[in-house]
Amino acid sequence: MPKLKREAREDRATDFVESLDRGLRLLQNFAASGEPMSLSDLARAAELPRATARRILFTLERRGYVSSEGKLFALTPHVLTLAASYLRSNQLTTVLQPVLDRISAEAQEISSLAVLDRYDVVFIARSSPMRVFSGGIDIGYRLPAFCTSVGRAMLGQLSDDELAAKLRAMPRKAVTPQTVTNPDRVLAAIKNDRARGYSLVDREAEPHFRSISVPVHRYDNVIIGAINIGAHVDRISTDEMIERFLPLLRQGAESVRSQLL
Repeated sequence: MPKLKREAREDRATDFVESLDRGLRLLQNFAASGEPMSLSDLARAAELPRATARRILFTLERRGYVSSEGKLFALTPHVLTLAASYLRSNQLTTVLQPVLDRISAEAQEISSLAVLDRYDVVFIARSSPMRVFSGGIDIGYRLPAFCTSVGRAMLGQLSDDELAAKLRAMPRKAVTPQTVTNPDRVLAAIKNDRARGYSLVDREAEPHFRSISVPVHRYDNVIIGAINIGAHVDRISTDEMIERFLPLLRQGAESVRSQLL
């Protein structure tokens, strides 16, 4: 996949489209509320002048991404075309979905694929046997990378110095009573996971759930994602996850390495 040169991105400030950046910021801030928002609330959340926010909303409405009723604005289902474009164009989801389906069927548990997005992990594919309750994780679901098994599996690719710097830079707010937030302890856990080739996180990311993950490598050994199996703590022990689920995940990740470019 062709990439923009980093030097060009940094040196040519005129290439930055501020109006597009403002529009994206405004779109993202719809997530701050679970209900339609007023122009003033959106402008305040996106830190934009009210007149600027109004022009952006008018443009988004004309393009079908936003609807308005009275003084309130809401996103429309048309926004999902942006996510659909990513999923359809992403090789990972195409290649890994059959693998997740096979793993989930054999394990009779939820299996997911995640990628890193700065300090978070984002789940971009999943498979679940019919009998299993999903537990809230779905496509597009985000969690902090430092306290998730998929995140730690991917962060292990960084050098020790890079990893230490990244952990100190990222927010490390506890999301459950079991979440480890101390950067030195998280660093030690990720280094241990790197050495053994998998990560197992017990109730640090979600209450009552534990998860085991392995990194997904492309053909040149670069880690580009991670796949996992998650289960309720009352149903599956950590020893059983390692014994039953780890071989399935390792086999699945290895089976696609040569297909990922």
